[in-house]
Amino acid sequence: MSRISDLLSSYQDFISLPWSKDAAPGQRVIFGIYDPMDELKLRAMIGHFELATKEAQHAWSAIDLEKSFSSWLSTMRYKEKYFQRPELLTSVMDRFSEYTVQAVNEKCSTAMQNDNAVVGLYGCGGLFGQLKIKRLIDAIAPKTMGRLLVFFPGTYESNNFRLLNGYDGWNYLAVVLNK
Repeated sequence: MSRISDLLSSYQDFISLPWSKDAAPGQRVIFGIYDPMDELKLRAMIGHFELATKEAQHAWSAIDLEKSFSSWLSTMRYKEKYFQRPELLTSVMDRFSEYTVQAVNEKCSTAMQNDNAVVGLYGCGGLFGQLKIKRLIDAIAPKTMGRLLVFFPGTYESNNFRLLNGYDGWNYLAVVLNK
């Protein structure tokens, strides 16, 4: 069995359990940790996670964040200058954070307001170096009444998350699925 199949199995076991209605936002977050080398396998199986969610009698909505940065940059008035001098982007990166949160809100707004729904975020590796996943989760988790499933390409050790095994990481109060 593949590592992504193992992750799916862990998810199926967890998502079928009864949900506490009074869980804090950080406790409603589920991290699906997987090896970054398995990104394509995960993408190929996103539909299986949706099916597992629906079989457990929960609604599902998901958004792919992989191309968020390029989509945002393409809307920028001075994008050509940013390509010539990327260091200028540091002054506008807060706008990218707002753009990404807004994109999730627009795509998943109905599911976010449903306390029986799962909102899935995948393609998080595409945010590497542009937006800290923790910052995104901190903005989205309080607005998500059901569960927020974050497909996380990286590692989790000693309550410490590392995106693409590259950052020193951060601690977060969440359910962690990995095998």
